[in-house]
Amino acid sequence: MPIQTLFGPPPPPTVFERMQKAVAKSKENLADRIEDAVYGKKEIDAELLEDLEATLLAADLGLPTTSQVLSAVREKADRKEISDARQVTSLIRGELLKILKEAAPDGFRRVTVWPQVVLIVGVNGVGKTTTIGKLAHQMQRDNKRVLLCAADTFRAAAIEQLEIWGERTETGVIKQKPGADPSAVMFDALSSAKARDIDYVIVDTAGRLHTKTNLMAELDKMRRTAARVVYGAPHETLLVMDATTGQNGLQQARVFTESAGVTGIVLTKLDGTAKGGVVVAIARELKLPIRYVGIGEQKDDLAPFEAERYIESLFGEPARG
Repeated sequence: MPIQTLFGPPPPPTVFERMQKAVAKSKENLADRIEDAVYGKKEIDAELLEDLEATLLAADLGLPTTSQVLSAVREKADRKEISDARQVTSLIRGELLKILKEAAPDGFRRVTVWPQVVLIVGVNGVGKTTTIGKLAHQMQRDNKRVLLCAADTFRAAAIEQLEIWGERTETGVIKQKPGADPSAVMFDALSSAKARDIDYVIVDTAGRLHTKTNLMAELDKMRRTAARVVYGAPHETLLVMDATTGQNGLQQARVFTESAGVTGIVLTKLDGTAKGGVVVAIARELKLPIRYVGIGEQKDDLAPFEAERYIESLFGEPARG
């Protein structure tokens, strides 16, 4: 007789177990290759450092992050603080965790005025709309009242996609016709949210980076409009990035971080890449906390980012002394 019949269905996987599955390709490309590089080595020599550099770059940590990590290895080796190549894995693990913790998220800022306004920015195609739907689902699961704002009026499809996610998550959507002024749509959404005692308003925005000047001017106008309607708004501006674009996405991200008042990162499609080292590169280069990571396509597949859990998913539990 099947076990399920005797004891019921198995429990659903935990967030940590789903994270482990999402980064399995990255683990093979990073942690497992580091282990292969140090296996059998007795000393930390130039050949080992070259192998480690190639491994870190292949995992998309980028040259600045790779250089920082290897500098730490060289420094401790020169000081005789480590003498065995087998200690290198633990040292690299610690350096990556240190970088992530330096930009560690502390949750959304506490506000005393409601609704809390969350602006979602990023180039088209990175998964903004899907992220909004997942985020709304998560907030509602925490018994928060949520309203979505379809302020990406440049693309009619963006409005339709947001409505689909609104239906999936049973969340209201405020919209106007395609081509409407995004700030006007957001004004309506925030006014409605105040009247309806909504906890969170999540605002979709356009992402046509080829018109950078106009886009940044539009986002600036939206920020000013939000502040006029709700004190301190937007309270969070989350930049959505696609993990599969790796280092190529960093330059696009810099445009937003320089001009849009970004307060945190949402990294999508982490389960679709073997180059999970980009997580560390993003934290180091942009000096912003990674707040959420996308680990699948379903509405539950958005996980709050925890640096320790991420590193543990890549390297396994740290060895106990």
